[in-house]
Amino acid sequence: MKKHKNVVIFLIKFFATYFILFAIYSTYLQSSQQKVAPFKTASITTLVADQTVNLLEFFNYDAGAYQHKEELSVKLLIEGNYTARVIEGCNSISIIILFIAFIIAFAGSLKATIIYAFLGSVFIYGINIARIAFLAVMIYKYPNQQEFLHNLVFPAIIYGAVFLLWVIWVNKFSSYKK
Repeated sequence: MKKHKNVVIFLIKFFATYFILFAIYSTYLQSSQQKVAPFKTASITTLVADQTVNLLEFFNYDAGAYQHKEELSVKLLIEGNYTARVIEGCNSISIIILFIAFIIAFAGSLKATIIYAFLGSVFIYGINIARIAFLAVMIYKYPNQQEFLHNLVFPAIIYGAVFLLWVIWVNKFSSYKK
């Protein structure tokens, strides 16, 4: 057992952090979204959609975000065309929870852990906004590529960013670095 002590500690810290943060997030979702008509997405999902519209407008696209009337999502429109939808899974919170759980499980100093978890979360959130905007533009321009873009390219962007942040954390800041 002593031989695997670090692995066991890592797993306990990771899963404890993950489940605590996930429980908090689930409670928030239960209280902030309405899953029957009239549908209402959680405020964080609506905020992500609105910020995506702001980014698209910055790049001179006529964009809009509207609560979908028939499902729990926000419709993204570009030039008046329904291009994409933002659902709860698109708001990056679940990925941020996974990121933070890993950072805490491989913790460094308390200060470094808190700062890196915060800055990494902000980075992931920002990359996610850019990713959704880019996805919407690509689907608008290349609608026949929607499945490839949504299922392969865009998960690679967000998960690649998280993986890169984890590698930097372990190699530069974690107390497990060698």
